[in-house]
Amino acid sequence: MSIPTESIGSIPRPRALRAALTEHAEGRLAEAELTKLQEQATADTLARLEELGCPVLVDGEQSKPSFATYPLAGLATLAPDGAVIPFADGHTRQLPRLTAGPFRYQVHAETYVREARRHTDRPVKQAVIAPSALSLLYPAEPIDGYPRDVFLRDLADEAEADIRGCLQAGAHSVQLDFTEGRLSLKLDPSGTLLDDFVALNNEVLGRFGEDERNRLGVHTCPGGDHDSTHSLDVDYAELLPRLFRLKVGSFYIQLASEPDPERVLRIIAEHLRPQVRVFVGVTDPISTTAETPEEVRDRVLLAARHIPVDQLGTCDDCGFSPFADDTSTSRDLAFAKIEARVRGTELAARALGF
Repeated sequence: MSIPTESIGSIPRPRALRAALTEHAEGRLAEAELTKLQEQATADTLARLEELGCPVLVDGEQSKPSFATYPLAGLATLAPDGAVIPFADGHTRQLPRLTAGPFRYQVHAETYVREARRHTDRPVKQAVIAPSALSLLYPAEPIDGYPRDVFLRDLADEAEADIRGCLQAGAHSVQLDFTEGRLSLKLDPSGTLLDDFVALNNEVLGRFGEDERNRLGVHTCPGGDHDSTHSLDVDYAELLPRLFRLKVGSFYIQLASEPDPERVLRIIAEHLRPQVRVFVGVTDPISTTAETPEEVRDRVLLAARHIPVDQLGTCDDCGFSPFADDTSTSRDLAFAKIEARVRGTELAARALGF
């Protein structure tokens, strides 16, 4: 295939795993039993993606509580009343609040890479949370004895270790999830918060060499949870110029669910740097029906009118179940959409003469 195609990260968990997570949270299931089910779900996810012809696999985040909070599991210095993220349908997600330092990841994503590689010899991409998202853990009022600037230094060190560990564990590539980028413009339309996010992420990314950064990417979307979004109403024109300042080799950009995708493609083309690849979203995880390969093909061909084919890739708009309790999309529907993306990308490549 001349046009690469990749999943973003999360795949809906099997019903048995979702039930086990509830039982474990209620103290009715041992940790070892939960781990066994998570390993089985990871192996099944990788096998099904391989059967669909995916050139790069993901573990589907079967062992993560969420795409954002996996580093925090077991961290004792947290309170539940952190930043609240409102979604368009009225539901919310709430982050925890840091109460004391020093801040340290309790889980590093390299553990997921090592587990995935036990089950496949195919290339495996690992999604990690961007440090900018975890910066929201620090409260508005300073923590006694642990100022914000010290927290940010600790956070940058931990985020670097998270990414570097994945690369050293054999990840084909590492993708930073940056859904808070678009959201930041809703929280602060001046763009100051977004500039701070980009600066923090670049502080971490700048610690890697050029060859390493070519294996790093950033994903942006307006959020996708329980078939709703948190920032689809924010104009991409305010985000994308700043997004492309990030020091990575690949960008994964939600596009299929945009009301005017061609306008977004024009903005991408205007700010696209040489040697950078853009993976455009060609399937919408929030839509309740699977796209056809022909629909995907047409979306790829539209993108190819604005982005050089040697800099073009395809992806899903976002993960299908970024929080473990999200049951809005079935596992089978997610795989049907992924199959359409793989087949539709192949059709587009043929239409373009490859």
